[in-house]
Amino acid sequence: MVEKKSTRDMLGRSGLISVAEAMRILRSHLQGITTSSTVIPLPAAFDRVLAQAVISPEDLPGQARSTMDGFAVRATDTFGASESMPCYLNITGEVLMGTAPAGQVKKGCCYKIPTGGLLPEGADSVVMLEHTVPVDNSLIEIIKGVGSGTNLIQKGEDIAQDAQALAKGHLLRPQDIGLLAGLGITEVQVREKVRVGILSTGDEIIAHTKKPQPGQIRNINSLALAGMVQRCGGVSVDYGIVSDQKDIFMAAITRAVAENDIVLFSGGSSVGVKDLGEQVIAALGPPGILVHGVTLKPGKPVLIGMGGTTPIFGLPGHPVSAMVCFDFFVGPAIRQLSGQASETELPSPCVLAALARNINSAPGRRDVVRVKLHQEGTTWIADPVLGKSGSISTLSRSDGYFLIDEDSQGLTEHSVVKVYLFQ
Repeated sequence: MVEKKSTRDMLGRSGLISVAEAMRILRSHLQGITTSSTVIPLPAAFDRVLAQAVISPEDLPGQARSTMDGFAVRATDTFGASESMPCYLNITGEVLMGTAPAGQVKKGCCYKIPTGGLLPEGADSVVMLEHTVPVDNSLIEIIKGVGSGTNLIQKGEDIAQDAQALAKGHLLRPQDIGLLAGLGITEVQVREKVRVGILSTGDEIIAHTKKPQPGQIRNINSLALAGMVQRCGGVSVDYGIVSDQKDIFMAAITRAVAENDIVLFSGGSSVGVKDLGEQVIAALGPPGILVHGVTLKPGKPVLIGMGGTTPIFGLPGHPVSAMVCFDFFVGPAIRQLSGQASETELPSPCVLAALARNINSAPGRRDVVRVKLHQEGTTWIADPVLGKSGSISTLSRSDGYFLIDEDSQGLTEHSVVKVYLFQ
């Protein structure tokens, strides 16, 4: 059996803090900071965050409509109708789509009506076509009675005039755009997209388009992080590859902080670059450094600070570590600065799976374990994809990851884990 131990004071070892504590510190410093707002046309509003609540300008629907093909009737005219004792109604009109019904339904009469058709005056319910038998072109049998309001969507039943259609901070999905279109809303006030400046540090880093010489490494992080920024609804700004020299690095970070809402630099795995990042963040002014490292594998060396109201993240240089830190810290910061309401942040898609092998872990550390999924019968199996934090292929070969919490020394084969799926 895998032994579980108390983390005691281990979250603070070597100056590290827990992931949860790091997020608490970060979120507290981001309180009240959001991007400005802008008004945009409704078709451009997918995946944008509402800067103010949308109040319905009208009832939806504006008039009662049928939810079935059938006949619009007065419910009292069908009382007691059955197959053994049907009632008979005269067909005195027809509701056509796209036009208002003419006339009214009188006692003993009915109108033919399609799904979505406007309920004619005098009618208060609809009998399904399946519950009628035609006698001739002007007379039908009703073989099942209905109550008032049956097979209708009433005026304002979907949403009433002056009711809140969508809340401030709501992330607009296709169905939300459809709702606003149905209300006749043509433009919405949304938050500006969060601008994220991205720098790669290190004299050994070269453009991904070039062939590396001995000791050189292609720039993986800039493109990978830019894609993650886009997935979070932000806009990335590439500041290229920046030298480790303090004056050059300082100038680049200062410019990026002035021009963006968030700044990322990767390459902080080495002690020298991490120290340089701390010096530069501290030099930008208070509040300065917030987090010096977390109990996370991979991702321990992450650096989090603030230059005024701009969060700055020093991500590890190894691609896997950088992307894990992005998921845990940068993504939530983008969503918070974009004004997205916390209650709309749904959990990531996940599946329960049986672990294919034993996995060890050190107590006092949260481990992020990449896995490949396959199915055996009705059970999902999670095969750990092991590799070092510099091996980007471990992410490409994975379907998702599960977490080993700080109070555990690992998990045994066949343990059920919650696998968070990569999107």
